[in-house]
Amino acid sequence: MTGKIVYTKGDATKPIADGNKIIVHICNDIGGWGKGFVMAISKRWKEPEQQYREWHKSQKDFQLGQVQFVKVENDVWIANMIGQHKINKDEQGNHPIRYEAVSQALDKVGQFASEIKASVHMPRIGCGLAGGTWDKIEPLIENGILSKEIPVTVYDF
Repeated sequence: MTGKIVYTKGDATKPIADGNKIIVHICNDIGGWGKGFVMAISKRWKEPEQQYREWHKSQKDFQLGQVQFVKVENDVWIANMIGQHKINKDEQGNHPIRYEAVSQALDKVGQFASEIKASVHMPRIGCGLAGGTWDKIEPLIENGILSKEIPVTVYDF
């Protein structure tokens, strides 16, 4: 594996890099969009939310572990990754984050980034409303993206 995740202060919706860029975030599997990082995305671009809602309505491959890539600028894509089951803790008190689904989705992001020669940018995905922990998310990023020699930047706002 080459490289490490680069951590920087800043806004993940304004990625700092040349060339193609993919901004990654986690969505839920019930079609909800309205809290957390998605609000910053929606402030900048309308398409990711519109396409996510259409995807949910269609139900075509709309399930945990899947990713929808939405081109929002000439060299910027948003990766709507379904890595969260519903939006609240379940009956057993488990957070909505689903690490296995995040892992599958990040692998798809890595493949797409390889194809279009893109760098990957994100906030600390899964660690806010989804209830995940960075010590579990970071290795998934390393396996799914860094292992393919794709640069990753994580933004702390």
